[in-house]
Amino acid sequence: MNLTEAVRTGLAELADPAKAPAMRAYMKSELPFRGVAKPARQRLARRVFAEHPLPDLRSWRATVLELWHGARYREERYLALDLTGHRAYSSWQGPELLPLYEELIVTGAWWDFVDELAARRVGPILRAAPETTDPLLRRWARDADRWKRRTAVICQLGSKQDTRVGLLEYCVEANIDDPDFFLRKGIGWALRQHARVDPEWVRRFVRAHPGLSPLSRREALKHLEGNHGVHR
Repeated sequence: MNLTEAVRTGLAELADPAKAPAMRAYMKSELPFRGVAKPARQRLARRVFAEHPLPDLRSWRATVLELWHGARYREERYLALDLTGHRAYSSWQGPELLPLYEELIVTGAWWDFVDELAARRVGPILRAAPETTDPLLRRWARDADRWKRRTAVICQLGSKQDTRVGLLEYCVEANIDDPDFFLRKGIGWALRQHARVDPEWVRRFVRAHPGLSPLSRREALKHLEGNHGVHR
């Protein structure tokens, strides 16, 4: 039994058909669910990844794509994402993986997949290799695909003091007029997160951009209102 088979067998054994419909409805998923909650999925991932180590980058990438594109249940894609972030393969994380993550972002096309990839895969690669990744994300910020644009906006959620402010500003401004809910929410989220590091910068940015949607503005200033808030 290979890793893909072990994942599918393990999910089948953990399946809870009574929970599956509600999980599918909440996520508005085309793929059905097995009904396996996140803690059980994580335990399964730890076990099967340890039992089926992958010898090289080529086999790791092939397994990720096999789980992803061959998924019959949404949890299989969650395990594929877990595999991309497994610590045993952390040394392979670099700009050469961005085409893989782009493929998962575009074909996943929903917030549960995209947000994990943006913040926990693309973001760390940006911090490690900004010279290569920054220009790519600037192109993504203006791409026709809204999920690549959302990725560009929110990929620095974990950057803290290492946030590339010029990139954040560029990606937000590129999408400031877009009516899409996920982009507006993402803009607010990205600004709110940066406000933990530099609240004055976020206040100035909001003041300077009256075209921000009410949703983006509200999210950006969520923890900054009061005597020092931004006034229109």
